[in-house]
Amino acid sequence: MSHYLTKPIPDEKPAASFVQRPWGSFKQYAFNQETTVSLMTVEPGMRLSLQSHTARAELWIVLDPGGVVQVGEEIFHPQPGEEIWIPANTRHRLASLGTPVRVLEVAFGNWQQADITRFDDDFQRPEQGETP
Repeated sequence: MSHYLTKPIPDEKPAASFVQRPWGSFKQYAFNQETTVSLMTVEPGMRLSLQSHTARAELWIVLDPGGVVQVGEEIFHPQPGEEIWIPANTRHRLASLGTPVRVLEVAFGNWQQADITRFDDDFQRPEQGETP
C-alpha cells in the first residue's frame, strides 16, 4: 500500500470554536488551518465506494436527511447538523436512501485522489488511486 503523507493529520476531531454574534452564531472548524473543503452530493439510491485514505482525515458535516454513513464497522443514520469524524486509514462510505444527500467535508492533511484505497465500489473503479 502506498502512503501519501506530506501534511499533518490530526488523530482526533479538532475542536471547533463557537462564536456568538448579535445576528446569531457560527462554528469555526478550521481557523487559519490548511484544509480542503468539499460539498459532496450523493444522488438518490447511490453511494460512494467503501474507501480509506492514508494522507487525510475527514470531518463530515451532514446537511440533509436520508443518508447512511459507515465508519469502520459502525453504521450511522445522521440528521442534518451532525458531525462525523473519519480518521486517516479508516474505511468509510456515504450513501443516499432516496433523496439527494449533501455532506460538507473538511479534510485535514493532503487531499489527493492518489491516496485512496477502495474496498468495494459499485462502479468497478480501480482499488488504488485516481480515476477519470
